[in-house]
Amino acid sequence: MLTSVDAELMRVLADPLRLRIVTLLARETLCTTHLVEETGAKQTNLSNHMKVLREAGVVETEPCGRFVYYRLRPAILDALAGSLGELAATARETVETGRKRAC
Repeated sequence: MLTSVDAELMRVLADPLRLRIVTLLARETLCTTHLVEETGAKQTNLSNHMKVLREAGVVETEPCGRFVYYRLRPAILDALAGSLGELAATARETVETGRKRAC
């Protein structure tokens, strides 16, 4: 059965800076200071993007003294990848069977 692709999550990840942040966090847990250094974004801009990623469930926080570290939640990306994989499998089956709706 085909599951639906999470359009909101796709919108969140479509932003180039947020996608860059997710790519960085896939490699290691980072604090805001590190993310500012790696992305070149202003701290306020980065904080706004981190809020969007947190609210979408893509990242979670870990307080460490006066710093807040961010880590990726791989299960969210696994779910999205699974949905996209199912969509691709359905499309492949449609192409292979030549299925089309009559006009």
